Amino acid sequence: MANINYANKEIIIKIVYYGPGMSGKTTNLQVLHQMVPKDAASRMISLATEQDRTLYFDLLPISLGSVKGFNTKFQLYTVPGQVYYNTTRKLVLNGVDGVVFVADSQQGKMPENKESLENLRENLAEYGIDMNTFAVVMQYNKRDLLPVYSIEELQRELNPMGFPYAEAVAFKGQGLMETLKLISKLTLQRIGSKSGAQVQDADGNPATPAPAAAPAQQAQPATSSDFFKNLQNKMK
Repeated sequence: MANINYANKEIIIKIVYYGPGMSGKTTNLQVLHQMVPKDAASRMISLATEQDRTLYFDLLPISLGSVKGFNTKFQLYTVPGQVYYNTTRKLVLNGVDGVVFVADSQQGKMPENKESLENLRENLAEYGIDMNTFAVVMQYNKRDLLPVYSIEELQRELNPMGFPYAEAVAFKGQGLMETLKLISKLTLQRIGSKSGAQVQDADGNPATPAPAAAPAQQAQPATSSDFFKNLQNKMK
């Protein structure tokens, strides 16, 4: 759930890129990090495993500037794709606000996509999250590697709930901003509809927001057009 720090007037939103191994999760973050303005993203932090060729996880905080007086930041994470790293996947999902599921479009990869998607559903459920009502965006990656499944096939097999989706070629940067904008919109809409966002005082302890005062009143409109104008301007 979004972390709203009223003392620092900051909203931090956690997005996790999930999917099977080698689907392009890490590439998404690496290329996004190159695409965004230098003043909008801090240094990417990466931890590598001894066995896995991909990164253990990435952290890419993207600052979107001030929204209604609050500094809004996204923290983008990836998770290991391999099954034997499931404990790490669960840990990275703790406190998640939205998920981008990166599916491999190549023919023959459907079983791996389905296994990872079911794993995501199970891990979210352990945190009391119903994936069907959560902020999820499907990204169909590797659209350039023929032969690929058609979008209709991918939608039928992986997206019966009708989550928003984007087509992508991650290493070329194609579809990455579209994906980020989709998940940004969903998470902010969801946060705006909830009243239980985590709030901290100046010492980082749980605090109760001032009743009917400016901070709580001002943070809520970040669910609509002001945010997206800011996002689109920052990411040009």
